Amino acid sequence: MKTARWIAAGAGLAVVGAAAAYAQYRQTEEPDFAVVREDGDFELRDYPALVVAEVSHAGSRERASGASFRRLAAYIFAQDRPEGGERIAMTAPVLQDETRPGQWRMRFVMPAKYTLDTLPPAPADITLAETPPRRMAAVRFSGNGGGRDLALMEARLRDWLATQGLMPAGEAEFAFYDAPMVPGPLRRNEVLIPVAP
Repeated sequence: MKTARWIAAGAGLAVVGAAAAYAQYRQTEEPDFAVVREDGDFELRDYPALVVAEVSHAGSRERASGASFRRLAAYIFAQDRPEGGERIAMTAPVLQDETRPGQWRMRFVMPAKYTLDTLPPAPADITLAETPPRRMAAVRFSGNGGGRDLALMEARLRDWLATQGLMPAGEAEFAFYDAPMVPGPLRRNEVLIPVAP
């Protein structure tokens, strides 16, 4: 009987923790965009230029994701700057794409108050950049955002683009909005594909 109570208490704490993380990430700054077209889970969006911090790692998407996230988190939380360095607020989504086979780039979008000139200096392995304004097609879905789900949603998005008469202008990017402790059904993920004007 004691074991059942401990299991129930542990499950209750996990639910509370997940709910707190979910609430925290729902208040996280996200980049502005204008919705050009909406069709169920699909959207066509216009994004302004965005300031990002990015890093690349080789290997599987999952392994590269963990290494890249930790590296970018160290930058924004001032772990690799002198004592008292300025911390940068976390934003959502975290963006990931494959720049060449087996090479994965992760980007953190910087809060809107920053420019390339006002961001704290980055270490040599992290690039600070500004993406140009872009038109992006997006499909939103919940779940853990594993490789199988991403491939399925990318295929769905490409099919939707074809039915809309829209031409892809680049490779797919993956957008993850929530912390890993948020339960899959509550998570927000997206596949994004740039679209020719």
